[in-house]
Amino acid sequence: RLSCGLARTPATPFLFVTVLAAAESMAGLVGSHAAFIPPGLLSVGMLEGSRTTFSSTLRRPPATVRRFVSARRPQQFGWNPAPLGMAGRLSMAQDVAGKRTMSKVREIEQQLDADDPTTTSKMNEEKINILAYTAEDLEELLLKWGQPKFRAKQLFEWIHKKGEVEFDNMMNLPKDLRARLTEETSLGTLKLAVEQISKDGTIKRAYQLKDGQMIESVLMPYEDGRRTACISSQAGCAMGCVFCATGQMGFSRQLTSSEILEQVQRFHMELLAKGERLSNVVLMGMGEPLGNYNNVITAVRRMNTEVGIGARHITISTVGLVPRILRLKDEGLQVKLAVSLHAATDAERSSIMPVNVRFPLADLMDACRQYVGTTKRRITFEWALIAGKNDDEATARELGRLLRGLLCHVNLIPLNPTDGYDGKPTKTADVNAFINVLAEYGVTATARVRRGIDIDAGCGQLKAKVNKVLGRGGAPV
Repeated sequence: RLSCGLARTPATPFLFVTVLAAAESMAGLVGSHAAFIPPGLLSVGMLEGSRTTFSSTLRRPPATVRRFVSARRPQQFGWNPAPLGMAGRLSMAQDVAGKRTMSKVREIEQQLDADDPTTTSKMNEEKINILAYTAEDLEELLLKWGQPKFRAKQLFEWIHKKGEVEFDNMMNLPKDLRARLTEETSLGTLKLAVEQISKDGTIKRAYQLKDGQMIESVLMPYEDGRRTACISSQAGCAMGCVFCATGQMGFSRQLTSSEILEQVQRFHMELLAKGERLSNVVLMGMGEPLGNYNNVITAVRRMNTEVGIGARHITISTVGLVPRILRLKDEGLQVKLAVSLHAATDAERSSIMPVNVRFPLADLMDACRQYVGTTKRRITFEWALIAGKNDDEATARELGRLLRGLLCHVNLIPLNPTDGYDGKPTKTADVNAFINVLAEYGVTATARVRRGIDIDAGCGQLKAKVNKVLGRGGAPV
Protein backbone atom coordinates (compact mmCIF):
# COMPACT_ATOMS: atom_id res chain seq x y z
CA ARG A 1 0.00 0.00 0.00
CA LEU A 2 1.09 3.54 -0.46
CA SER A 3 0.32 6.86 1.14
CA CYS A 4 1.24 10.05 -0.66
CA GLY A 5 0.38 13.48 0.69
CA LEU A 6 1.04 16.97 -0.58
CA ALA A 7 0.60 19.93 1.74
CA ARG A 8 1.28 23.66 2.01
CA THR A 9 1.40 25.41 5.36
CA PRO A 10 2.36 29.00 6.38
CA ALA A 11 5.53 27.67 8.03
CA THR A 12 6.40 25.41 5.10
CA PRO A 13 5.45 27.21 1.88
CA PHE A 14 6.87 24.50 -0.31
CA LEU A 15 5.82 20.98 -1.00
CA PHE A 16 5.99 18.40 1.75
CA VAL A 17 6.06 14.93 0.32
CA THR A 18 5.70 11.74 2.31
CA VAL A 19 5.92 8.37 0.68
CA LEU A 20 5.34 5.07 2.44
CA ALA A 21 5.22 2.19 0.02
CA ALA A 22 5.63 -1.39 -0.88
CA ALA A 23 7.90 -1.52 -3.90
CA GLU A 24 5.42 -3.35 -6.06
CA SER A 25 2.68 -0.78 -5.33
CA MET A 26 4.49 2.50 -5.96
CA ALA A 27 3.66 2.83 -9.63
CA GLY A 28 -0.08 2.73 -9.30
CA LEU A 29 -0.97 5.33 -6.76
CA VAL A 30 1.77 7.93 -6.99
CA GLY A 31 1.53 8.48 -10.71
CA SER A 32 -0.94 11.36 -10.52
CA HIS A 33 1.34 13.24 -8.12
CA ALA A 34 4.66 12.61 -9.88
CA ALA A 35 4.76 16.01 -11.54
CA PHE A 36 4.87 17.70 -8.14
CA ILE A 37 7.98 15.87 -6.88
CA PRO A 38 11.26 17.83 -7.14
CA PRO A 39 13.86 16.15 -9.37
CA GLY A 40 16.39 16.02 -6.52
CA LEU A 41 14.11 13.78 -4.50
CA LEU A 42 14.34 11.08 -7.12
CA SER A 43 17.99 10.51 -6.24
CA VAL A 44 17.07 8.65 -3.05
CA GLY A 45 16.64 5.53 -5.14
CA MET A 46 12.87 5.48 -5.15
CA LEU A 47 12.98 6.08 -8.87
CA GLU A 48 15.66 6.14 -11.47
CA GLY A 49 15.45 9.44 -13.25
CA SER A 50 11.76 9.60 -14.12
CA ARG A 51 9.35 12.15 -12.74
CA THR A 52 6.34 10.74 -14.54
CA THR A 53 6.34 7.02 -13.88
CA PHE A 54 7.17 4.69 -11.05
CA SER A 55 6.77 1.56 -13.14
CA SER A 56 10.44 0.62 -12.80
CA THR A 57 9.84 -0.29 -9.17
CA LEU A 58 7.54 -3.10 -10.24
CA ARG A 59 10.48 -4.99 -11.66
CA ARG A 60 12.20 -5.12 -8.27
CA PRO A 61 11.73 -7.91 -5.73
CA PRO A 62 8.47 -7.36 -3.82
CA ALA A 63 10.20 -6.73 -0.51
CA THR A 64 8.57 -4.01 1.57
CA VAL A 65 10.39 -0.71 1.18
CA ARG A 66 9.83 2.36 3.34
CA ARG A 67 10.80 5.77 2.11
CA PHE A 68 10.36 8.96 4.02
CA VAL A 69 11.21 12.09 2.08
CA SER A 70 10.79 15.57 3.53
CA ALA A 71 11.45 18.63 1.39
CA ARG A 72 11.06 21.59 3.66
CA ARG A 73 13.68 23.43 1.64
CA PRO A 74 13.57 22.12 -1.91
CA GLN A 75 16.69 24.15 -2.81
CA GLN A 76 18.71 21.59 -0.83
CA PHE A 77 17.83 19.12 -3.56
CA GLY A 78 18.77 21.43 -6.43
CA TRP A 79 15.18 22.43 -7.17
CA ASN A 80 14.04 26.04 -7.27
CA PRO A 81 10.24 26.17 -7.43
CA ALA A 82 8.80 28.85 -9.67
CA PRO A 83 5.57 30.67 -8.79
CA LEU A 84 2.52 28.75 -9.93
CA GLY A 85 1.33 30.00 -13.31
CA MET A 86 -1.94 29.13 -15.02
CA ALA A 87 -0.68 25.63 -15.84
CA GLY A 88 0.26 25.08 -12.23
CA ARG A 89 -3.10 26.25 -10.96
CA LEU A 90 -4.83 23.95 -13.41
CA SER A 91 -2.69 21.07 -12.19
CA MET A 92 -3.65 21.76 -8.59
CA ALA A 93 -7.34 21.93 -9.59
CA GLN A 94 -7.00 18.61 -11.38
CA ASP A 95 -5.42 17.17 -8.25
CA VAL A 96 -8.49 18.14 -6.24
CA ALA A 97 -10.70 16.59 -8.91
CA GLY A 98 -8.49 13.53 -8.58
CA LYS A 99 -10.15 12.66 -5.27
CA ARG A 100 -12.91 10.99 -7.26
CA THR A 101 -10.30 9.06 -9.20
CA MET A 102 -8.61 7.85 -6.02
CA SER A 103 -12.00 6.79 -4.68
CA LYS A 104 -12.42 4.68 -7.81
CA VAL A 105 -8.93 3.26 -7.36
CA ARG A 106 -9.86 2.11 -3.86
CA GLU A 107 -13.06 0.57 -5.22
CA ILE A 108 -11.06 -1.28 -7.86
CA GLU A 109 -8.68 -2.57 -5.18
CA GLN A 110 -11.59 -3.78 -3.08
CA GLN A 111 -13.06 -5.65 -6.03
CA LEU A 112 -9.74 -7.34 -6.73
CA ASP A 113 -9.23 -8.23 -3.08
CA ALA A 114 -12.74 -9.69 -2.79
CA ASP A 115 -12.18 -12.11 -5.69
CA ASP A 116 -15.87 -13.03 -5.56
CA PRO A 117 -16.48 -16.79 -5.81
CA THR A 118 -18.52 -18.44 -8.54
CA THR A 119 -22.26 -18.33 -7.87
CA THR A 120 -25.29 -19.54 -9.82
CA SER A 121 -28.96 -18.57 -9.83
CA LYS A 122 -30.53 -22.04 -9.69
CA MET A 123 -33.85 -20.81 -8.35
CA ASN A 124 -36.24 -18.33 -9.92
CA GLU A 125 -38.50 -17.41 -7.01
CA GLU A 126 -40.08 -20.79 -6.19
CA LYS A 127 -39.12 -22.50 -9.43
CA ILE A 128 -35.97 -24.32 -10.51
CA ASN A 129 -33.97 -22.42 -13.11
CA ILE A 130 -33.20 -25.09 -15.70
CA LEU A 131 -30.85 -22.81 -17.67
CA ALA A 132 -28.50 -22.65 -14.69
CA TYR A 133 -28.18 -26.44 -14.62
CA THR A 134 -25.29 -28.23 -16.30
CA ALA A 135 -25.88 -31.58 -18.03
CA GLU A 136 -24.68 -33.28 -14.85
CA ASP A 137 -27.04 -31.17 -12.72
CA LEU A 138 -29.98 -32.19 -14.94
CA GLU A 139 -29.10 -35.85 -14.57
CA GLU A 140 -29.06 -35.52 -10.80
CA LEU A 141 -32.36 -33.63 -10.76
CA LEU A 142 -34.22 -36.08 -13.00
CA LEU A 143 -32.84 -39.09 -11.13
CA LYS A 144 -34.33 -37.57 -7.96
CA TRP A 145 -37.62 -37.28 -9.81
CA GLY A 146 -37.46 -40.99 -10.61
CA GLN A 147 -36.63 -40.52 -14.28
CA PRO A 148 -34.03 -42.58 -16.17
CA LYS A 149 -30.66 -40.94 -16.81
CA PHE A 150 -31.18 -40.54 -20.57
CA ARG A 151 -34.10 -38.16 -20.00
CA ALA A 152 -31.61 -35.52 -18.90
CA LYS A 153 -29.80 -35.77 -22.23
CA GLN A 154 -33.10 -35.46 -24.10
CA LEU A 155 -34.09 -32.39 -22.11
CA PHE A 156 -30.64 -30.84 -22.57
CA GLU A 157 -30.78 -31.34 -26.33
CA TRP A 158 -34.26 -29.84 -26.64
CA ILE A 159 -33.07 -26.67 -24.92
CA HIS A 160 -29.48 -26.25 -26.10
CA LYS A 161 -29.46 -28.00 -29.47
CA LYS A 162 -32.94 -27.20 -30.76
CA GLY A 163 -33.76 -23.98 -28.90
CA GLU A 164 -37.15 -25.21 -27.67
CA VAL A 165 -38.59 -23.09 -24.87
CA GLU A 166 -41.97 -24.82 -24.40
CA PHE A 167 -41.84 -28.06 -22.41
CA ASP A 168 -45.11 -29.26 -23.97
CA ASN A 169 -43.38 -29.34 -27.36
CA MET A 170 -40.69 -31.76 -26.17
CA MET A 171 -42.61 -34.73 -27.49
CA ASN A 172 -40.12 -37.48 -26.70
CA LEU A 173 -40.47 -36.69 -22.98
CA PRO A 174 -43.26 -38.39 -21.01
CA LYS A 175 -46.38 -36.30 -20.51
CA ASP A 176 -46.08 -36.40 -16.73
CA LEU A 177 -42.47 -35.16 -16.90
CA ARG A 178 -43.44 -32.32 -19.22
CA ALA A 179 -46.20 -31.34 -16.81
CA ARG A 180 -43.83 -31.35 -13.85
CA LEU A 181 -41.22 -29.32 -15.73
CA THR A 182 -43.89 -26.76 -16.60
CA GLU A 183 -45.09 -26.62 -12.99
CA GLU A 184 -41.79 -26.61 -11.12
CA THR A 185 -39.15 -25.14 -13.42
CA SER A 186 -38.43 -22.09 -15.55
CA LEU A 187 -36.03 -21.29 -18.35
CA GLY A 188 -34.00 -18.50 -16.82
CA THR A 189 -34.35 -15.66 -14.35
CA LEU A 190 -33.92 -12.63 -16.61
CA LYS A 191 -37.04 -10.58 -17.21
CA LEU A 192 -37.17 -8.57 -20.43
CA ALA A 193 -37.81 -4.93 -19.50
CA VAL A 194 -37.15 -3.08 -22.76
CA GLU A 195 -36.20 -4.08 -26.29
CA GLN A 196 -35.06 -1.84 -29.13
CA ILE A 197 -34.45 -2.93 -32.73
CA SER A 198 -32.22 -0.87 -35.00
CA LYS A 199 -32.74 -0.38 -38.71
CA ASP A 200 -29.52 -2.37 -39.23
CA GLY A 201 -31.04 -5.34 -37.38
CA THR A 202 -29.20 -4.84 -34.08
CA ILE A 203 -31.31 -5.86 -31.07
CA LYS A 204 -30.71 -4.12 -27.74
CA ARG A 205 -32.32 -5.43 -24.57
CA ALA A 206 -32.50 -4.36 -20.97
CA TYR A 207 -33.15 -7.25 -18.60
CA GLN A 208 -34.43 -6.87 -15.07
CA LEU A 209 -32.82 -9.15 -12.49
CA LYS A 210 -34.53 -10.76 -9.53
CA ASP A 211 -33.38 -7.97 -7.19
CA GLY A 212 -34.53 -5.20 -9.53
CA GLN A 213 -31.14 -4.39 -11.02
CA MET A 214 -30.90 -4.00 -14.79
CA ILE A 215 -28.36 -5.24 -17.30
CA GLU A 216 -28.07 -4.98 -21.06
CA SER A 217 -27.43 -7.39 -23.93
CA VAL A 218 -27.05 -6.77 -27.64
CA LEU A 219 -27.36 -9.07 -30.66
CA MET A 220 -25.57 -7.83 -33.77
CA PRO A 221 -26.24 -9.49 -37.15
CA TYR A 222 -23.71 -9.06 -39.95
CA GLU A 223 -24.07 -9.50 -43.69
CA ASP A 224 -21.46 -12.25 -43.74
CA GLY A 225 -23.71 -14.42 -41.56
CA ARG A 226 -22.09 -13.76 -38.20
CA ARG A 227 -24.37 -13.31 -35.23
CA THR A 228 -22.56 -11.71 -32.30
CA ALA A 229 -23.89 -11.31 -28.77
CA CYS A 230 -22.48 -8.54 -26.60
CA ILE A 231 -23.24 -9.33 -22.96
CA SER A 232 -22.85 -7.86 -19.48
CA SER A 233 -20.77 -9.24 -16.62
CA GLN A 234 -21.76 -6.88 -13.81
CA ALA A 235 -24.71 -4.71 -12.85
CA GLY A 236 -23.03 -1.33 -13.20
CA CYS A 237 -19.25 -0.89 -13.15
CA ALA A 238 -16.63 0.22 -10.63
CA MET A 239 -14.02 1.30 -13.18
CA GLY A 240 -15.35 4.85 -13.63
CA CYS A 241 -14.24 5.49 -17.24
CA VAL A 242 -15.53 9.00 -17.91
CA PHE A 243 -16.76 8.38 -21.47
CA CYS A 244 -18.76 5.24 -20.60
CA ALA A 245 -22.45 5.37 -19.67
CA THR A 246 -22.07 2.34 -17.38
CA GLY A 247 -18.97 3.80 -15.74
CA GLN A 248 -20.98 6.92 -14.92
CA MET A 249 -23.54 4.78 -13.03
CA GLY A 250 -21.19 3.14 -10.55
CA PHE A 251 -21.13 -0.46 -9.42
CA SER A 252 -24.17 -2.33 -8.05
CA ARG A 253 -23.24 -6.01 -7.89
CA GLN A 254 -21.58 -8.97 -9.58
CA LEU A 255 -23.65 -11.10 -11.93
CA THR A 256 -23.80 -14.80 -11.18
CA SER A 257 -22.28 -17.17 -13.71
CA SER A 258 -25.76 -18.26 -14.78
CA GLU A 259 -26.95 -14.63 -15.26
CA ILE A 260 -23.97 -14.07 -17.56
CA LEU A 261 -24.58 -17.34 -19.41
CA GLU A 262 -28.33 -16.82 -19.76
CA GLN A 263 -27.83 -13.72 -21.89
CA VAL A 264 -26.03 -15.96 -24.39
CA GLN A 265 -28.49 -18.83 -24.03
CA ARG A 266 -31.45 -16.59 -24.83
CA PHE A 267 -30.02 -15.33 -28.11
CA HIS A 268 -28.77 -18.83 -28.89
CA MET A 269 -32.20 -20.45 -28.47
CA GLU A 270 -33.99 -17.73 -30.42
CA LEU A 271 -31.58 -18.02 -33.34
CA LEU A 272 -31.85 -21.83 -33.37
CA ALA A 273 -35.63 -21.54 -33.61
CA LYS A 274 -35.12 -19.44 -36.80
CA GLY A 275 -32.62 -21.85 -38.31
CA GLU A 276 -29.65 -19.61 -37.48
CA ARG A 277 -26.85 -19.90 -34.96
CA LEU A 278 -25.01 -17.64 -32.56
CA SER A 279 -21.42 -17.46 -33.81
CA ASN A 280 -19.61 -15.03 -31.51
CA VAL A 281 -19.79 -13.68 -27.96
CA VAL A 282 -18.05 -10.55 -26.70
CA LEU A 283 -18.06 -9.65 -23.02
CA MET A 284 -18.10 -5.93 -23.71
CA GLY A 285 -21.44 -5.00 -22.19
CA MET A 286 -21.98 -3.55 -18.74
CA GLY A 287 -19.23 -4.16 -16.20
CA GLU A 288 -15.56 -5.16 -16.11
CA PRO A 289 -15.38 -8.89 -16.92
CA LEU A 290 -12.08 -9.48 -15.13
CA GLY A 291 -13.52 -7.73 -12.07
CA ASN A 292 -15.96 -10.67 -11.85
CA TYR A 293 -13.32 -13.19 -12.78
CA ASN A 294 -14.61 -16.47 -11.35
CA ASN A 295 -18.18 -16.08 -12.58
CA VAL A 296 -17.02 -14.95 -16.02
CA ILE A 297 -14.60 -17.86 -16.49
CA THR A 298 -17.26 -20.36 -15.38
CA ALA A 299 -19.78 -18.85 -17.80
CA VAL A 300 -17.25 -18.77 -20.65
CA ARG A 301 -16.42 -22.46 -20.21
CA ARG A 302 -20.13 -23.30 -20.36
CA MET A 303 -20.65 -21.13 -23.46
CA ASN A 304 -17.99 -23.28 -25.08
CA THR A 305 -19.09 -26.73 -23.89
CA GLU A 306 -22.88 -26.34 -23.68
CA VAL A 307 -23.84 -23.62 -26.15
CA GLY A 308 -21.15 -24.66 -28.63
CA ILE A 309 -19.44 -21.29 -29.11
CA GLY A 310 -15.81 -21.92 -30.05
CA ALA A 311 -13.37 -20.46 -27.52
CA ARG A 312 -11.67 -18.47 -30.28
CA HIS A 313 -15.02 -16.83 -30.98
CA ILE A 314 -15.36 -15.57 -27.40
CA THR A 315 -13.78 -12.24 -26.47
CA ILE A 316 -13.14 -11.10 -22.89
CA SER A 317 -12.51 -7.39 -22.51
CA THR A 318 -10.77 -5.53 -19.70
CA VAL A 319 -9.81 -1.97 -18.83
CA GLY A 320 -6.43 -3.33 -17.79
CA LEU A 321 -6.64 -5.20 -14.48
CA VAL A 322 -3.04 -6.40 -14.55
CA PRO A 323 -3.28 -9.21 -11.94
CA ARG A 324 -6.27 -10.72 -13.72
CA ILE A 325 -4.61 -10.57 -17.15
CA LEU A 326 -1.70 -12.50 -15.71
CA ARG A 327 -4.13 -14.98 -14.18
CA LEU A 328 -6.05 -15.39 -17.43
CA LYS A 329 -2.92 -16.30 -19.37
CA ASP A 330 -2.62 -19.50 -17.33
CA GLU A 331 -6.26 -20.62 -17.73
CA GLY A 332 -5.58 -22.60 -20.90
CA LEU A 333 -8.50 -20.90 -22.68
CA GLN A 334 -8.14 -19.96 -26.34
CA VAL A 335 -10.38 -16.94 -25.92
CA LYS A 336 -9.56 -13.53 -27.35
CA LEU A 337 -8.43 -10.75 -25.01
CA ALA A 338 -9.42 -7.15 -25.73
CA VAL A 339 -7.83 -4.37 -23.69
CA SER A 340 -9.55 -0.99 -23.53
CA LEU A 341 -6.64 1.42 -24.04
CA HIS A 342 -7.97 4.76 -25.40
CA ALA A 343 -4.81 6.75 -24.52
CA ALA A 344 -1.09 6.22 -25.07
CA THR A 345 0.34 8.19 -22.14
CA ASP A 346 -0.23 7.80 -18.42
CA ALA A 347 -1.32 11.42 -18.01
CA GLU A 348 -4.00 11.14 -20.68
CA ARG A 349 -5.17 7.67 -19.74
CA SER A 350 -5.38 8.43 -16.02
CA SER A 351 -7.54 11.47 -16.78
CA ILE A 352 -10.24 9.31 -18.41
CA MET A 353 -9.65 5.86 -16.86
CA PRO A 354 -9.00 5.72 -13.09
CA VAL A 355 -7.65 2.17 -13.40
CA ASN A 356 -4.51 3.62 -14.99
CA VAL A 357 -3.60 5.29 -11.71
CA ARG A 358 -3.39 1.86 -10.12
CA PHE A 359 -1.99 -0.03 -13.13
CA PRO A 360 -0.10 2.44 -15.37
CA LEU A 361 0.81 1.74 -18.95
CA ALA A 362 4.25 0.24 -18.32
CA ASP A 363 2.72 -2.41 -16.07
CA LEU A 364 -0.20 -3.02 -18.41
CA MET A 365 2.05 -3.46 -21.42
CA ASP A 366 4.33 -5.80 -19.48
CA ALA A 367 1.30 -7.94 -18.57
CA CYS A 368 0.16 -7.93 -22.21
CA ARG A 369 3.58 -9.12 -23.36
CA GLN A 370 3.49 -11.91 -20.81
CA TYR A 371 0.00 -12.86 -21.97
CA VAL A 372 1.10 -13.06 -25.60
CA GLY A 373 4.26 -14.92 -24.64
CA THR A 374 2.30 -17.60 -22.79
CA THR A 375 -0.79 -17.96 -24.99
CA LYS A 376 0.79 -17.11 -28.38
CA ARG A 377 -2.45 -15.28 -29.09
CA ARG A 378 -2.86 -11.78 -30.49
CA ILE A 379 -4.30 -9.09 -28.22
CA THR A 380 -6.80 -6.54 -29.45
CA PHE A 381 -6.54 -3.00 -28.12
CA GLU A 382 -9.78 -1.05 -28.09
CA TRP A 383 -9.44 2.65 -28.88
CA ALA A 384 -12.50 4.91 -28.69
CA LEU A 385 -11.72 7.74 -31.09
CA ILE A 386 -12.77 11.05 -29.55
CA ALA A 387 -12.66 14.04 -31.88
CA GLY A 388 -9.92 16.49 -30.90
CA LYS A 389 -8.88 14.36 -27.93
CA ASN A 390 -7.07 11.23 -29.09
CA ASP A 391 -7.45 11.10 -32.87
CA ASP A 392 -4.58 13.28 -34.14
CA GLU A 393 -1.33 12.23 -35.82
CA ALA A 394 0.82 12.87 -32.73
CA THR A 395 -1.38 10.58 -30.64
CA ALA A 396 -1.27 7.91 -33.33
CA ARG A 397 2.54 8.04 -33.24
CA GLU A 398 2.58 7.74 -29.45
CA LEU A 399 0.33 4.70 -29.75
CA GLY A 400 2.49 3.24 -32.51
CA ARG A 401 5.61 3.54 -30.38
CA LEU A 402 3.81 1.99 -27.41
CA LEU A 403 2.62 -1.08 -29.34
CA ARG A 404 5.49 -1.57 -31.79
CA GLY A 405 6.76 -5.16 -31.76
CA LEU A 406 3.79 -6.58 -29.83
CA LEU A 407 1.51 -9.20 -31.42
CA CYS A 408 -1.62 -7.07 -31.44
CA HIS A 409 -4.34 -5.34 -33.41
CA VAL A 410 -6.02 -2.00 -32.74
CA ASN A 411 -9.80 -1.80 -32.98
CA LEU A 412 -10.74 1.83 -33.60
CA ILE A 413 -14.21 2.77 -32.37
CA PRO A 414 -15.71 6.17 -33.20
CA LEU A 415 -17.12 7.34 -29.86
CA ASN A 416 -20.76 6.58 -29.13
CA PRO A 417 -21.81 9.84 -27.37
CA THR A 418 -23.40 9.68 -23.91
CA ASP A 419 -25.26 12.30 -21.89
CA GLY A 420 -22.55 12.33 -19.21
CA TYR A 421 -19.63 13.04 -21.56
CA ASP A 422 -19.32 15.81 -24.14
CA GLY A 423 -16.91 14.03 -26.49
CA LYS A 424 -17.76 13.64 -30.19
CA PRO A 425 -16.93 10.82 -32.63
CA THR A 426 -13.99 11.20 -35.02
CA LYS A 427 -14.62 11.92 -38.71
CA THR A 428 -13.97 9.13 -41.22
CA ALA A 429 -11.02 10.94 -42.85
CA ASP A 430 -9.29 11.27 -39.47
CA VAL A 431 -9.93 7.58 -38.73
CA ASN A 432 -8.20 6.59 -41.96
CA ALA A 433 -5.28 8.91 -41.24
CA PHE A 434 -4.91 7.35 -37.78
CA ILE A 435 -4.80 3.86 -39.33
CA ASN A 436 -2.13 4.93 -41.83
CA VAL A 437 0.14 6.34 -39.12
CA LEU A 438 -0.11 3.15 -37.04
CA ALA A 439 0.85 1.14 -40.13
CA GLU A 440 4.18 3.00 -40.19
CA TYR A 441 4.98 1.30 -36.87
CA GLY A 442 3.91 -2.14 -38.02
CA VAL A 443 0.67 -1.95 -36.02
CA THR A 444 -2.47 -3.10 -37.81
CA ALA A 445 -5.76 -1.32 -37.15
CA THR A 446 -9.31 -1.36 -38.42
CA ALA A 447 -12.33 0.82 -37.74
CA ARG A 448 -15.23 -1.00 -36.13
CA VAL A 449 -18.50 -0.86 -38.00
CA ARG A 450 -20.90 1.17 -35.87
CA ARG A 451 -23.98 -0.86 -35.02
CA GLY A 452 -27.30 0.24 -33.54
CA ILE A 453 -26.42 3.91 -33.74
CA ASP A 454 -30.11 4.85 -34.08
CA ILE A 455 -30.93 3.10 -30.79
CA ASP A 456 -29.27 3.09 -27.36
CA ALA A 457 -26.83 0.34 -28.36
CA GLY A 458 -23.82 1.71 -26.46
CA CYS A 459 -22.92 0.10 -23.15
CA GLY A 460 -25.24 1.33 -20.38
CA GLN A 461 -27.19 3.78 -22.54
CA LEU A 462 -30.51 1.96 -22.51
CA LYS A 463 -30.46 1.38 -18.76
CA ALA A 464 -29.56 5.03 -18.20
CA LYS A 465 -32.50 6.16 -20.35
CA VAL A 466 -34.95 3.81 -18.63
CA ASN A 467 -33.84 4.91 -15.18
CA LYS A 468 -34.01 8.57 -16.22
CA VAL A 469 -37.57 8.15 -17.49
CA LEU A 470 -38.54 6.41 -14.25
CA GLY A 471 -36.74 9.04 -12.18
CA ARG A 472 -34.61 6.46 -10.42
CA GLY A 473 -31.08 7.61 -11.27
CA GLY A 474 -28.90 4.54 -10.98
CA ALA A 475 -31.24 2.67 -8.64
CA PRO A 476 -32.87 -0.64 -9.53
CA VAL A 477 -36.01 -0.48 -11.63
